[in-house]
Amino acid sequence: MARKSPRSRRRAAPASTLPKKRRARATPGARGNGAVPALPRARHATSGARALARVKGHGAPRTKGPAKPRRRRFTPPEPERVTAILSILARLYSEATTALHFGTPFQLLVATILSAQCTDERVNQVTPGLFQRYPDAKAFASARRDDLEAMIRPTGFFRNKAKAIMSCAQDIVAHHGGEVPRTLEELTSLHGVGRKTANVVLGNAFDIPGLVVDTHVGRVSRRLGLTDQTDPVKVEHAAMELVPRENWTRFSHWLILHGRRVCIARKPRCSICPLLPHCPQVGVTVSQ
Repeated sequence: MARKSPRSRRRAAPASTLPKKRRARATPGARGNGAVPALPRARHATSGARALARVKGHGAPRTKGPAKPRRRRFTPPEPERVTAILSILARLYSEATTALHFGTPFQLLVATILSAQCTDERVNQVTPGLFQRYPDAKAFASARRDDLEAMIRPTGFFRNKAKAIMSCAQDIVAHHGGEVPRTLEELTSLHGVGRKTANVVLGNAFDIPGLVVDTHVGRVSRRLGLTDQTDPVKVEHAAMELVPRENWTRFSHWLILHGRRVCIARKPRCSICPLLPHCPQVGVTVSQ
């Protein structure tokens, strides 16, 4: 009789017909049955403590940081203080006017566009040759872009400024007969002309009151407590309510000169400022 191989003599284990015993799982929130709620796996002891506190319903422990200072509610300045400030500024800067050199309203418009992100002194170095070559809006409207960019390059951002000047000149020639309009709405409808540029032209070329808000006017107005706004348009409207209309243009010149000479940005010269008795020095932390 042939012997069976060892492999053939192996018998497969009979399959169990009994159901396998399942591992009991705890029901979240179950009580009274001995089940322990499953906790999230904590990476360290602190997170584990927070998880246990959440399960127990106590909430995670919170650490208190330094309290943020509350912003004080702005109070409009007293009319007497505003009057005193205006009288002092009028006495200090009686001859204040725009520092830009121009011969016609359109030349002032061009010079104001060039003065963006540039000093008035640098603009005054560029404009004599520029206005000699392009004396009016019609000449600027038909200028070659490359030639114009080359002439105004020292003022910075010359490509954007050349585009704005040419578009503005073309609008004036096409819609206003080559003459600069005399209203804020018409000026701001021109390409490249905002409220600041429009108010400069109105106040200095046409003697129409216009309140210009640049970085100096905004900074000094806030330090004097005349407004708490940072948006130039809101600063303009706030100042218009405080300053008489006939002084809007001069008020802008006063604050620009005061901001350049005394109330400088980083370290204002408060010790020599004639406005100190009437100035709350809002936001001033260091002065000289």
